[in-house]
Amino acid sequence: MVSSASAHDAAPPAATDVGEYAAFKVEQRGIDLIPDAERAMRPSGLFWLWAGAVFNVEFFFYGFLISSFGLSFGQALLAILVGNVFYALLGLASLQGPEVGSTAFVISRAPFKHDGNRVVAFFNWFTQVGFEIEGVFLVVATALFLFSQYGQSLSAPEKIVVVILASAVQLLMPFFGHATMTRVLRYLSYVFMVLFAILAILVLTSHFTLSFAAKASWADWTTALVVIISVGGLGWTENGNDYSRYLPRTTSKWRTFWAATLGAGIPSLLLEVLGALAATVTTKTLNIQGLGVPNVFPAWFLVPFLLFAIVQLFAINTIDLYSSGVTLQALGLPIKRWGAVIVDTVIVAIVTALVLFNGNFYDDLTGFFLYIVVWLAPWFGIMMADYFMRRRRYDREALADPAGRGVRWVALIAQGLGMIAALLWINASFAVPSFVGPLSNAIPSLKGSDFSWLTGMVVGAVAYWLLAGSQVRREAERTAD
Repeated sequence: MVSSASAHDAAPPAATDVGEYAAFKVEQRGIDLIPDAERAMRPSGLFWLWAGAVFNVEFFFYGFLISSFGLSFGQALLAILVGNVFYALLGLASLQGPEVGSTAFVISRAPFKHDGNRVVAFFNWFTQVGFEIEGVFLVVATALFLFSQYGQSLSAPEKIVVVILASAVQLLMPFFGHATMTRVLRYLSYVFMVLFAILAILVLTSHFTLSFAAKASWADWTTALVVIISVGGLGWTENGNDYSRYLPRTTSKWRTFWAATLGAGIPSLLLEVLGALAATVTTKTLNIQGLGVPNVFPAWFLVPFLLFAIVQLFAINTIDLYSSGVTLQALGLPIKRWGAVIVDTVIVAIVTALVLFNGNFYDDLTGFFLYIVVWLAPWFGIMMADYFMRRRRYDREALADPAGRGVRWVALIAQGLGMIAALLWINASFAVPSFVGPLSNAIPSLKGSDFSWLTGMVVGAVAYWLLAGSQVRREAERTAD
């Protein structure tokens, strides 16, 4: 194996490589290693990339969504406060990118090996596409509502045209790549902060009701917490290294950690609290698939808000679409990064149209949020256990080797055990499909609870540590020589 010292002392890339990291130029790098000369990002850029993505109407919607479970404002606020602490997981999942210089599901080859990693990479690709479908669907639903405001009811073929146009616009930023996304999302975040301030004033000057008495059951509260964790800190961990990989290897790990944690966590917390407040203004919302906009808002604000909401939804979907593209490469698809983005765009457009005409958006979305934790929690636990057992050192060239093969079966066993543990303590009773794990009702005082995120993460990490610990430590010793 290539030693850590030799990797760090490697000769700089040829001059022709320099300058490839540039905005509004199609990024040619996929899952290959980023040369040191192209690592032009700074922690402030990582902060604003996440802030620009998460200053988003989706997170306003999530605060409103959990309130619809029957929670009082106090219960919703507690779920939001606790749930947003988990953005620390995104910070941890961004530390490996600068060291390796590649994406999350190349680094995931360290615990799972190349062929074994295809299993979890497929889970991630499916997850990213699911979030993309959510975003494009909300864009289309919002656009259709805007048409209806001017007396236009679109036919089925016209709706399909809207889906195609939305998907085509969504393609642009991830097609150009990392540098373009970093630049654009930074400036969009400034605009979104102004919109947030106006939205906050309208909510705070409305007749909201602050009730801190418990209205919903313990089971409903833990389900709300899982949703916040799923769409927030834990739900972004599989994206973290895709964006931190352009940071120089000398970047302080603390600065990387806080840039990702606070860049995503601050806007998420503010918007979800605002969404929970908006839910107390009125139970009646505008008919835009429940974006959570109270009908007491003035008419002058409605159209600008919805237009900005569409732009915001495109912005957050950029993160998912870029990551799904590089995940397809990690799966072994022989395609360039920008080509993978096109493939995913076509898939998302087709599935969005199917959901629009035949699906049940609320049930499908809630089930998606709850069930992705089943694979994601153990994967994150295994990744972190591997990272610390190998003393934060990786054989970069071996991970990025396109001819690499092999399966670490004990990692897949740990992943499977973690997924079983998550299913044992899940409560997806009102999702589709409906399922309640046996541990959810086993303890009377915790009846109906959902701790799938905790059991999956802990069991996955501990099982991997027990089964693979000595092997991983030997690899670390060889890498450090």
